[in-house]
Amino acid sequence: MGDINYIGGIVRVLEIPVIELNKTQIPYTKFRVQLSQLRIKQSKTILTVFVSGNLANDIVKYYRINDYVLIEGYLSIRKSFSQKSLTKEFLQVNVFKIFPLFLNIKSS
Repeated sequence: MGDINYIGGIVRVLEIPVIELNKTQIPYTKFRVQLSQLRIKQSKTILTVFVSGNLANDIVKYYRINDYVLIEGYLSIRKSFSQKSLTKEFLQVNVFKIFPLFLNIKSS
């Protein structure tokens, strides 16, 4: 039986991935994606994707806004605190595998 929080899905990249370093100098990137949906509904499912290590370098190098990718990873709910001490929950996926589906390639 599979892990309950493990997710696989097709997403559209909404932000340009940017590489950062954590305290132990391990590269990581965080960016927002939109879950592809067949149903037409008012709200869109937006996820924050977190990737670390060499895979983060590859993502920054190859993926751009509006690319469609298949991701696999663990889903979690995170809370962010605002100035007015209101909490807002958002979905985060710690990605371990990513596969290109439809990439926007600019020829030079």
